[in-house]
Amino acid sequence: MKDWIRSIQIAAVYVGTVVGAGFATGKEIVEFFSRFGFIGFIGILMAGYLFIMLGTKLMEKSIDIQAKSYVEFNTYLFGPFFSRVMNVLMMFMLLGVCSVMISGAGALFEEQLGISKFIGVLITTGLAFIVISMGVNGLFAVNSFVVPLMVFFNFYLMFHSVQRGDFGDFFLHIPHAGDGWKSVVAPFSYTALNLSLAQAVLVPVAVEVNNKKVVRWGGIIGGLILTLILISSHFTLVMLPDLTSYDIPMAIIMKKFASEIYILYILIIYGEIFTSVIGNIYGLEKQLQGYWNINSIWLYGVILCLTSSLSMINYGTLLAYLYPLFGYISLLFVVLLWMKPIKERRI
Repeated sequence: MKDWIRSIQIAAVYVGTVVGAGFATGKEIVEFFSRFGFIGFIGILMAGYLFIMLGTKLMEKSIDIQAKSYVEFNTYLFGPFFSRVMNVLMMFMLLGVCSVMISGAGALFEEQLGISKFIGVLITTGLAFIVISMGVNGLFAVNSFVVPLMVFFNFYLMFHSVQRGDFGDFFLHIPHAGDGWKSVVAPFSYTALNLSLAQAVLVPVAVEVNNKKVVRWGGIIGGLILTLILISSHFTLVMLPDLTSYDIPMAIIMKKFASEIYILYILIIYGEIFTSVIGNIYGLEKQLQGYWNINSIWLYGVILCLTSSLSMINYGTLLAYLYPLFGYISLLFVVLLWMKPIKERRI
């Protein structure tokens, strides 16, 4: 029983790490899957399989080599020279992802609350700096509250969608897309992007548990939950006309179906964005400390200045260009992970 509890805890960490701002707003799912209609649904099933298989393998392999951090894991995958290149690329990826998340917070203020995006970015950046300066030990516990609520609302919206008489027509529809070729690559680039960033959390967690049976089931359960969340979001998003024109499509649908809890849903999305911003800033700060031994407060200030400046670019534009690009960069990570053998499993 104790092992099952630990497996469920690992699954929760896995889900909480992957479910970020782009996931919460629905924009990320639209960009990679839902805008391709039924083909996007096939892509989600493929991505789900990869999340289960490669997420599990990532944690099992971490136990094999007893990696203390993702830096050691990258050294194992890429070798001593190319791992340095990958770590630098990851630093820029974290910077870009953090910019997208802050931009998403600004877009939430602008599109859903009618408040200037600049004000939204300013509030988010200021709050982030204050929280980081004071310490965030309690903040990460917010994910244990925010993520389950967000999942609940996602399924609530899905049930509303599938009950509509025209759901089958929307679900099976394959819209024209000038870049339709991306639908073939999307499951791989999407999984690659999320796993390459999630390794910063999953690697040390797996080694700390140091039990392959526990992490294997944690990876399987976590991957299945991620797949179900993707499917539920997709079922809802395909029902939204002109779904690519919205920055926060899930909020638009919630406002239409359940306006009485709309504000609560907005707060949940903002909470998910905010905790993701904090997590990414911490990851960046720790990585930069390896290059420059500077006071953490100064580093936080520099990171927030850079990311908030970049975040003033349109949220949808930032996500549409940076996330697929980072996904393509990360493809080599999942290919090498796929190829690496697992030692005989100790259970």
